Amino acid sequence: MKYPGGLGAATIAAMRDVAETYILPRYKKLADDDVRTKTGPTDLVTVADIESEHALTPILSGLLPGSKVIGEEAASADAGVLRHLAGDDPVWIIDPIDGTANFVNGSARFAVMIALVRRGETLMGWIHDPVANRTLWAEKGAGAWLEEGSSLTRVRQPPLASNNLSDMNAGLYDREMGDLKGKFARVMRLGSAAHDYWSLTDGRLQVLSFRRLKPWDHAAGTLIHQEAGGYNCMRSGLPYAPAQKDQVSILCAPNRHIWDVVINALGAAQARGAKT
Repeated sequence: MKYPGGLGAATIAAMRDVAETYILPRYKKLADDDVRTKTGPTDLVTVADIESEHALTPILSGLLPGSKVIGEEAASADAGVLRHLAGDDPVWIIDPIDGTANFVNGSARFAVMIALVRRGETLMGWIHDPVANRTLWAEKGAGAWLEEGSSLTRVRQPPLASNNLSDMNAGLYDREMGDLKGKFARVMRLGSAAHDYWSLTDGRLQVLSFRRLKPWDHAAGTLIHQEAGGYNCMRSGLPYAPAQKDQVSILCAPNRHIWDVVINALGAAQARGAKT
């Protein structure tokens, strides 16, 4: 199938088509033998993950001749494919179903995530919610948009009335951030990086932290958040880079000032803990 329009629109169309063909027909209809574990009991993969990744791979490479494709499931089978991220060729990164455990358990909090990377830099990113049939996407230097039906709407980061952590909702997946759990108005765990980044971008979450940084979970979301006006980088202060191996601990906030507020509050909490 050929997908008309620019690269952004063509990718959205491909994600929707694959989701409707391979993912939604199995939503809440998975058989026991459609699900298996990978590295542990909570690390799941389904036949829908595998089939949708297999379907997207030739479509994406066809949209951009000369590009390479790295899918989460392909990388799980052969981690050596990650070397392409640092090369000169453009690389598509696919998470065929982000939030697989949610998908298996019948929760609607799952999504398809795709990022386009070249020379280690994320150029474009997409998050497609199959159940809601809507897509959030961004292009580096050009902004972020929420696509619903045939319309495109610019996503803007809502202003905060206060810089106090007690006025903010947070998603904390970094155990070292545990000292701050009681400081936020609410701590939310959605079980899907895609939905976490979506909530961060539209203002339902203000602070988000992750420790494990697989590129298929974060390349698209970090770009979308930045292009929507947010600020994110590693807690070390270095920028997130999908090609960099063994990165840990990213922190996302509405702006650099609030990012600093969170970092300073964490340092103070850890200092108090060291004295007790």
